Amino acid sequence: MGAILSITFPIYAALGLGYGIVWKGWFTPEDMRRFGAYVLNIALPALIFSAVAARNPAEVFQPGYVLAYGLGGIATIAVSFVLFTLRGVDPRRRALGVMGSTCPNNGFVGYPIMLLTFPDLAGVILALNLLVENLILIPTCLLLMELAGSTPGQPLLPKLRGILWNMAKMPMLIALALGLVVSASGFALPGPFLRFVDMLAASAGALSLVVIGGSLVGLPMHGNRSLAAQIAASKLLLHPALVAGAAAVLLWAGLVTMPKELHSAVILSAAMPMFGIYTVLAQRQGLEGAASLAMLTATSLAFVTLTVLLWLLV
Repeated sequence: MGAILSITFPIYAALGLGYGIVWKGWFTPEDMRRFGAYVLNIALPALIFSAVAARNPAEVFQPGYVLAYGLGGIATIAVSFVLFTLRGVDPRRRALGVMGSTCPNNGFVGYPIMLLTFPDLAGVILALNLLVENLILIPTCLLLMELAGSTPGQPLLPKLRGILWNMAKMPMLIALALGLVVSASGFALPGPFLRFVDMLAASAGALSLVVIGGSLVGLPMHGNRSLAAQIAASKLLLHPALVAGAAAVLLWAGLVTMPKELHSAVILSAAMPMFGIYTVLAQRQGLEGAASLAMLTATSLAFVTLTVLLWLLV
């Protein structure tokens, strides 16, 4: 258990530090947004490019991991959609619940955990997660949000095209594409450039956790508490369970192979709390209260669920 706490304690200590420095007024919520923009647009893209460009394409693309994570995510969308429908919530709250259940924060929370758990694979794991999340899971959830807030009968294709185009312009996806090009070409990048990229990449881990902790300060704590609890439970329990089930079926059927480290990592990746812009997207629908409660609950309780999963899997 000491080895597990050596992973989870630094993560939540950094989250607590971020919360404390904003709560004390040493930094402002606006500072956290600026730091977050740096991590999202510079540090994490540098990390992904460095991790992918330095490896053989066969090492980067792991079809078993992608299939398990993708199928488990799609199953989470479907099951949570049914569960929130049975709950009788309106389409906007249902879309909010599905997104919160399915879209984990693997950039700001997942990567630091992987860095401590699987240091040699952390960059590749982040790249694989990014691929599935930004090409399948997040666009599907955003489309549900758009449809829930739009007038019935509006065409679907332009909405989907707009979502995919916005995703394609993300620096992290651009960095992934450039890294794959360099990896496939076998071109050796100059040493000074690689050291510069690695220097930027090294700043991602700790700062991302401080940003998430600081972003929790001042979240509106009013809203549908039972809905928030269901969203948090779905994110921390349902999503990793369905990904674990998808991986087990694929491995049992002999359809894929997956090293033990990646098998553990794909389940842990699904167990992360929801991504950082969840409350921002919910605000557009006027549901920031429930989203904030769900995010705070999931981020807090993930200390317990991640500790248990690390104990079971690592």
